[in-house]
Amino acid sequence: MAVSKHAKHAPTGTPALVALAAAGVPHTAHPYEHDPSSDLGYGLEAAHVLGVPPEQVFKTLMTVVDGALTVAVVPVTGKLDLKALAAAVGGKKATMAPRPDAERATGYVAGGISPLGQKTAHPTVVDETAWLFDTVYVSAGRRGLDVELAPDDLVRLTAATVADIARG
Repeated sequence: MAVSKHAKHAPTGTPALVALAAAGVPHTAHPYEHDPSSDLGYGLEAAHVLGVPPEQVFKTLMTVVDGALTVAVVPVTGKLDLKALAAAVGGKKATMAPRPDAERATGYVAGGISPLGQKTAHPTVVDETAWLFDTVYVSAGRRGLDVELAPDDLVRLTAATVADIARG
């Protein structure tokens, strides 16, 4: 059975998938069996299992910029440049958010934090390399579930700024 680009999701879907469906955004959910013993990290594991270039899979990182929680979306192949992130949102200093704060603010578990459908909207910055692809993959709100969507839709739904925030 083919999966519709406008797949219907039951109310039990993750908040990210519910938000995408409610917005009428074309997307494809990609569930996979998460291996807790994998040493690849969540994003690289997703790329490997789904058979897509790792540069096309993006991780969601919760940070604190000048005291405000801020979302950074960067390729799983790179690292977040905290100075570039702070500059992108007009801040001075960025640090990684403590895991409990990130989980509480988003409603997601670390390793499954999605930039979509968070409990509270936060300023979001998507790395500019997202524009290199017709579609990108981000967490759909739990470990072992990614969602594929157009970068334009990701940026629009998260009201994101697009900037050079990743370093190889």
